[in-house]
Parts: sequence; C-alpha cells; structure tokens
Amino acid sequence: MKSINAEGFFGEYGGQYVPEQLLPILNELAATYDKVKTDPEFRAELDYYMKKFSGRPTPLYHCSNLSRELGGAQIYLKREDLNHLGAHKVNNTLGQILLAKRMGKKKIIAETGAGQHGVAAAATAALMGMKCTVYMGKVDVERQKLNVFRMRMMGAEVVTATSGQQTLKEAVDEALAAWMADAEESFYLLGSAVGPHPYPLMVRDFQSVISKEAREQFLTDTGKLPDYCVACIGGGSNAIGMFANFIDDKDVQLIGVEPAGRGLKLGDHAASLSFGSPGILHGFNSYMLKDEAGDAAPVYSISAGLDYPSVGPEHSYLKDIGRASYEYASDAEAVNAFFTLSQKEGIIPALESSHALAHVLKLAPTLSTEKSIIVCLSGRGDKDVAQVAEMIEQGIFSMP
Repeated sequence: MKSINAEGFFGEYGGQYVPEQLLPILNELAATYDKVKTDPEFRAELDYYMKKFSGRPTPLYHCSNLSRELGGAQIYLKREDLNHLGAHKVNNTLGQILLAKRMGKKKIIAETGAGQHGVAAAATAALMGMKCTVYMGKVDVERQKLNVFRMRMMGAEVVTATSGQQTLKEAVDEALAAWMADAEESFYLLGSAVGPHPYPLMVRDFQSVISKEAREQFLTDTGKLPDYCVACIGGGSNAIGMFANFIDDKDVQLIGVEPAGRGLKLGDHAASLSFGSPGILHGFNSYMLKDEAGDAAPVYSISAGLDYPSVGPEHSYLKDIGRASYEYASDAEAVNAFFTLSQKEGIIPALESSHALAHVLKLAPTLSTEKSIIVCLSGRGDKDVAQVAEMIEQGIFSMP
C-alpha cells in the first residue's frame, strides 16, 4: 500500500505546487502527521471517536435480492451510508480534526460539493469546540439545501462561492484563498484525496479503514477475497479508502467509476481519468480535464460530489501502472441505479454511490454466480431525494 515517496509523489503525480508562503505550513503539517500517525495515544483517541461517535465498524451487506435479480455475481455493499452523518466523510474529518487539535489550531476551513464533507467537518468541529467555515458553490447550495441547513445547525458558517461554475472547484478555490490568508491560525480540513502533499496521503490513510474492515469482513463471511472492488470517483476519497487494503491482493480487480454526466462532450461530464491528461490544479499534479488553453475545463455531473475537473494523484498512479481500471456512468444510469437499489434492497444510495452501482448493474450479469463484487456505498441518498423528485417532475427522468 505504500506507494508515495518522501516528496509526496505517487509516481509522477502529487507534489506541492503551491505559493512559497504555504510550503512551511504544509511541511509542518506533513511532519506532524508523520509523527502522530503511529502514536498509540493518537490512534487510541481516533479509534474511540470512530467507534463511539461515528459508529464503526460499518457492516458488509450481501444484496441477495439484487444478486438473484441480475443472475450473476454476488453483490456486497460496504455500508458507509450507516456512518454517523450518512457518509464516509467523517472517517477523514475525525482524523484531521484530531490532528488540528494536536497542532493547536482553533479554526477549521473546509470545502464541500454534495455537502457531506461540510456536514462532517461542521459536526467534528462542534465536537472539538472549534470554529468552522465551509465554502460551497452557489449551484451546490441550491441543490443540497438540506446539508446546508445541517451545517448551519451545528454552528458552521457556510460561505457561498459565486465565481466560475459555482460548484466544487470554485469552493476549493475560495477555501484555499481563505486558508492562505490565515494559515497560521487555521487548519484546512480538505475533504477528498486531492490537494498538495500531505493531504492525499492523510485522506487515504484515514479512509483506509473502509477497506481494512471490508477485507476482514469478507474473509470472515465467505472465506475468500472478493473478485472485484468497485467505488465511485470524484476527487477519489471513498474509492482510495475502498482500494487501499486490496492493492496488494493482485487477484482483486479494482474499478473506479467516474461521472459521464449528460454525455462525453467536454463540459458535459467530469470523467478526468477517462478523458483527461496530466496537469496541475489546486497544488498537485494529476489527470485533469482541460480546456483549449490548458486550464481546468468546465465539468458537470448530476452529483454535486463528483463534478470536479481533476482526481486524487494516487488514482492517476494506479491507472498508469494498471493496478486499477476506471469506467464511467451517465446521469441516467446513476438515477436508474438509485431506484434499482431502493426497490430491490430497500436501501437508498447517494447519487455519488449510484454511479458505482450503475457499473455493477452492467458487470454482475456477465459473471458467474461464483464471482463476487464489493461496492463502496459511500453515502445514503436522503440528501438527493428532493433533487431527483424535482427532475422527475420536470420530465428529465422517469421513475422506473
């Protein structure tokens, strides 16, 4: 699992492409994290909150109805939707907030797309008695009103990003600018496996609890390892957490599923690994979607948590070395999967997770019943119900 070098690169991806004033802040963060990650006291405190606050371990669930309906591989869900707050994001915010506390920080700055990271940041900041400011694109504020209210309920200030496309990239832009202006006093609690080193490493490590549990649970339940491990990809935090402890298991095929949005024309999707090329954004080098000038291209996804024009650097590395493959699913396919899991298993998935499920709905019937697939159900879909209902009312989609 250790694929990063001392300079924060996974192969050629990653690094610290930031203004000089941020380098000592990042290097202090990296040094502090390197020191505390093996500290028994830090690990014990994190494990306590993972268990008592978040409710870990999350279960591994066999979708017997769906598996039987599709007539192929056995489908299992790693139920990150059953975490406190409804998504995998709290795994990371707990780890980073404890690190912030160790560093004596009093203020938290965060960004969010779908709102799940913002909610988790607000909750853990409240838990630790810290001030929290969350940056969120205007478009996402509108389509994720429930999560915006949840953040404010827990005392966070939500700042609307109104530049550019007014979605996740712009939220990151404005959060980074706010952090640069107050880096001595504030801790930037980054939500995905992106950004300058050490963020991709830290987020991978904190989210790896997903695959640590899933691997142990699958072996206990079945006596073997799964054949496939599938997760949705935006920035890539749930996916790298789901892949981490399977990377050394060469017989387990790792598949990330990106958002194909409305179509494959630039501006209609956010499939960076499938259609992008290496480039630097937000302080790191990775695959990214570019416009004619070589800048970050406009992106789109029905899912507020996936419309980002780049991806975590470790995913780019895994793609290049052939250890993981990356597919894509459209809005329509994701909405179909959203309803399929709801109707067959009584579980409403987040639209993000629905992209991974959409690929599994195509993959599973091509495999024998002896094969198995674990899907990371990264979040629950309560936050997306109003958005999908409105789109059905508008005739954009129909209920299956």
